[in-house]
Amino acid sequence: MPRMLIVDDERDICELLKDFFQEKGFAVLSAFSGEEAIAKLDEQEADVMLLDILLPGLSGIEVLKRIKEHHPKVRVIMVTAIDQVELRCQAQQYGAVAYVTKPFDFSRETWSAAFEAAR
Repeated sequence: MPRMLIVDDERDICELLKDFFQEKGFAVLSAFSGEEAIAKLDEQEADVMLLDILLPGLSGIEVLKRIKEHHPKVRVIMVTAIDQVELRCQAQQYGAVAYVTKPFDFSRETWSAAFEAAR
């Protein structure tokens, strides 16, 4: 069963994504800050991470950098309400495999990078 870590300070978003991906066969953990996400990954590897950019404390970009340094195999998908070319480029530069903007839909195409990580 593929493992996913969802990182978003909005608990409703975490629950919504958790329900969706659990129905698709993922084992899902949630974290509500960058620091908590790093600690959870240090305890238990994940195959894929959904990572918000705007987080309390460490930004999603900073978390992405740290995750890719210490857990390079984790496929990170940025999930954010900010659709800026500069942030997309930064996320890609630091190793994100996809960039999904809120509000998002639940089509297989939108989440294809997550499903590829499950293979």
